[in-house]
Amino acid sequence: MRPSPRRYGMPLGSVPAYALVLATALATALTGCAEDRGGADARPTTPAASRPAPRTTPPEDLCARLVTHWARVVLDGGAQAGLDYQAMGLSGGQYDILRAVTDAARTEEKARGPAAAGRLIAAQADRRCADRYRDGGPAGGPWQ
Repeated sequence: MRPSPRRYGMPLGSVPAYALVLATALATALTGCAEDRGGADARPTTPAASRPAPRTTPPEDLCARLVTHWARVVLDGGAQAGLDYQAMGLSGGQYDILRAVTDAARTEEKARGPAAAGRLIAAQADRRCADRYRDGGPAGGPWQ
């Protein structure tokens, strides 16, 4: 009688037995990992409803921050000053605010200097964006 062929150092007939033992051990290990043992290293579970909501920025504040940033970039004449409103991340309405604020800031800068222009940018961006979002935002579509 010829001996049974061996592959990987074990008789071929015992491969299913090894596979069964391995699968059982793996299933037992994974089940044990999934159980909450309540030990010192266990994390407390918190229902999603009791966790605080992520912080959101009101649209008027976001608008004012964007307009203030881009007005200063445009006024300084940097490389990004020539971007279009979409590349700046602005809506059409926010871009209208940016143009108005920038025009006023240029006039202010010529008359009273860059510090006065910076103050005017911040004040006008806050006021104009607050006016724009006073009723919850534009109603003409998401691009407005």
